[in-house]
Amino acid sequence: MGEEATAGGHEVQVKPVGELSPDQLEDYDVVLLGSTCHSSDVAAPVKNLLDGIPDGVAFKLAGFVTHATTMPEGDDWKKDMYEKWAGRCQAAFETVSKDKGIEFLGYFHCEGAPCPPIEAFIRSTIITDDSQWAKYGEEVKKHPTAQDVDNAKAFARGILARV
Repeated sequence: MGEEATAGGHEVQVKPVGELSPDQLEDYDVVLLGSTCHSSDVAAPVKNLLDGIPDGVAFKLAGFVTHATTMPEGDDWKKDMYEKWAGRCQAAFETVSKDKGIEFLGYFHCEGAPCPPIEAFIRSTIITDDSQWAKYGEEVKKHPTAQDVDNAKAFARGILARV
């Protein structure tokens, strides 16, 4: 997303969340804030950053997340899996924007292959059925795909075209 914004002529700074404090976000016109999904929500460092943003800031916010669950499009099982394991991520961005008076520009999410400990957790706790595990594992390990990257770029272009 940063490369796409730069290619569009925007001045961009890409920083790890751990290097940012909530008050530093006020130095920007637009903040595209990313996170991994953890326990159905954005990761704790991102949640803490969002919670610490003061009311009435002037920047605009867009959020993006990678998760190791299914996409919500498709059958009921995929919808249920997404809602249960990534469903609160978008709400984290929307809620803080509403509560703090921040213009929320949008949300993007895509699948990402889980690291081995997360994969083991998913296998032992979430997807214990062998046939569902085979279907899930075959799909999720492909991500992020070139299409996922293209979709992320398109999201960034769309956000920046609005400001």
